[in-house]
Amino acid sequence: MNRRAFLSRMGKAALGLAVGNSALNSAQGFAATPGERLNFVFILIDDLGWTDVGCYGSTFYETPNIDRLAAEGMRFTQAYAACPVCSPTRASIMAGKYPPTLNLTNFIYGYKIRRLIPPHYRHELPLEEATLGEAFQSAGYATGFIGKWHLGGKGFFPEDQGFDVCIGGHGGGMPRSYFDPYKVPNLPNRQKGEYLTDRLTNEAVGFLVQNKDKPFLLFLSHYAVHIPLQAKKDMVAKYGVKAEALPSVPEDQRFAPEGANMCRQVQDHPTYAAMVQSVDESVGRVMRNLDELGIADNTTIIFMSDNGGLSTAEGSPTANVPLRAGKGWLYEGGIREPMIIKWPGVTEPGSVCDAVVTSVDFYPTMLEMAGLEPPASQALEGVSLVPLLEQTGQLQRDAIYWHYPHYGNQGGSPGGAIRQGDYKLIEFYEDGRLELYNLKTDVGEQNNLAEAMPDKAEGLRKQLDAWRKAVNADMPKPNPDYEP
Repeated sequence: MNRRAFLSRMGKAALGLAVGNSALNSAQGFAATPGERLNFVFILIDDLGWTDVGCYGSTFYETPNIDRLAAEGMRFTQAYAACPVCSPTRASIMAGKYPPTLNLTNFIYGYKIRRLIPPHYRHELPLEEATLGEAFQSAGYATGFIGKWHLGGKGFFPEDQGFDVCIGGHGGGMPRSYFDPYKVPNLPNRQKGEYLTDRLTNEAVGFLVQNKDKPFLLFLSHYAVHIPLQAKKDMVAKYGVKAEALPSVPEDQRFAPEGANMCRQVQDHPTYAAMVQSVDESVGRVMRNLDELGIADNTTIIFMSDNGGLSTAEGSPTANVPLRAGKGWLYEGGIREPMIIKWPGVTEPGSVCDAVVTSVDFYPTMLEMAGLEPPASQALEGVSLVPLLEQTGQLQRDAIYWHYPHYGNQGGSPGGAIRQGDYKLIEFYEDGRLELYNLKTDVGEQNNLAEAMPDKAEGLRKQLDAWRKAVNADMPKPNPDYEP
């Protein structure tokens, strides 16, 4: 029996135990041993851009540990967040559904009115959703959530959504400081001056040590590299020297217009680089700890970002070039993410996958990897990536979608998008304008093909509209008080 079939049988037996289905175990003819069941570590970074990692092209930021993870797993080149801002993407991971299905389409407590009045949306992940945490918890897994939650306040915290342990997760989306005091709850026994990224990593290591002899799901959700831009002084100084040694770039080429904003084109921000390095060191510590505990060969590591790099506002600390724009925009810079999955014994080390995937896919993927069935009440909208990870087949899916009917803090405006094959269509809700791009030949989205290919653009627009209707997506309305 191959490794995947073995783990699948183990997972199904565990699920049978969890729901009291002794007949399933009897039919399988064995009992599941905790140490033989597949563990999961999901590392989610906040605002990390597609090219903010060495293995994705950065030469300024130093990420040897993330690069090593890619060398030991599969690196996805066309992986997407379900939204260009954080909370909706996080909800898509937890529920396996697109944000409009959940009526959670913007970062929680974000709301701006301009030419359009955005629809109201939920400020919490609904409790009726059977979350990823609940699915694994019900199968006998120890579940831990450490770091940024931003999916609802009291009564909707991780411990209310299937996680046995919650450390540092609450309703807010950013710390007041990365150095203690952070004003982040659920972090007892803090040390004066400690760095938040390091502290969350300490807690993650503690969870692994405590649960090494049982199956576990650890969700390490860093607040970094979100603002405020703060890092360790020695690292900032290091990258300051490195930035000074870069080839000179004319000031008018360091930023380019993007709508009413300016978009950074060069990676040379010392503080941001230092924040990226701290995140990379966190990944390295987790990987080393798994090795030291002797459980690395039975633990899948997933690495992802919740939206694109911040490049058009709030300090504009990074550049997503060759992608266009960044966080808060439906252009590639706002939604295409670095994504790596290491599945020991199954995924070929150093493999690269060019398939189009999205954050909605994690839920069914992880369940199939563990051999678990989806909760009966949860109608998942993603597809399992297991055929890609096994390199046994392709995904049977026509398109993926976005619906962001809001004004972002970074300059983006309400819109929707569809990616089908090499083509991506963006529909801007203010005026109905369409932009069509062939991402295979124009990843920077500079050549709008909507006028040259009107039938293609209209076909994709109709398909996007049909999807919106199918998921009951709320649309913005004209603002009668708007004055240009």
